[in-house]
Amino acid sequence: MAAEGKLRLGVNIDHVATVRNARGGACPDPLRAAKLAEEAGADGITAHLREDRRHISDADIDGLIGVLTVPLNFEMAATGEMQRIALRHRPHAVCLVPEKREERTTEGGLDVAREENRLAHYIVPLRAAGCRVSIFLAADRHQIEAAHRIGAEVIELHTGAYCDAHAVGDGATRDRELSALREMAAYGHSLGLEVHAGHGLSYDTVQPVAALPELRELNIGHFLIGEAIFRGLGPAIAEMRRLMDEARG
Repeated sequence: MAAEGKLRLGVNIDHVATVRNARGGACPDPLRAAKLAEEAGADGITAHLREDRRHISDADIDGLIGVLTVPLNFEMAATGEMQRIALRHRPHAVCLVPEKREERTTEGGLDVAREENRLAHYIVPLRAAGCRVSIFLAADRHQIEAAHRIGAEVIELHTGAYCDAHAVGDGATRDRELSALREMAAYGHSLGLEVHAGHGLSYDTVQPVAALPELRELNIGHFLIGEAIFRGLGPAIAEMRRLMDEARG
């Protein structure tokens, strides 16, 4: 577990399962990846059980609950089926995310303001079961206020637009998105929310985000799994950890 005040690193293992499912069978094993991530210094493991089961499976969640010694952040759509699964397993954290069948990855944040009444009722049993409820959302004041009103304990700011702008060399948009992340991290913290961030972060983009003092956790997956092909999962995570610590230092 991360020391108090230290920026935590959650490692998303979804795309280990993506590679496994592309061929079928049992390899590579997401549970093995989770244990390696623990050993390399991950403070938590993130896994998104999608409605179409395109990567993580129900059996993977069963296995993770059984073997992890660090917290599991269970990403899911706000559906009845996923609520039942979460209540059965009672993971440390439940992160509600938007989900569309046609998307390759999660696009944008959850529109909490539009579904405020439904989501307020939806999270009640999750909180009663002891799960920390997190909402994955855009760096938008109205969405953050809605998340606060419904009783979420955590918000995770979507860093995808910032990372995408960096990737295409659009410095003006990158700086504008980083400014929004900075402002909304401070605003969420001022409301008493714990603030996390993630989506698309890489070695090249992580440090300006990691330097935001209100952030308590970054969740990073696709880049680390891809980098692991070249340098191994442990070293890939260790380098991300080093860059995060350097940004905070």
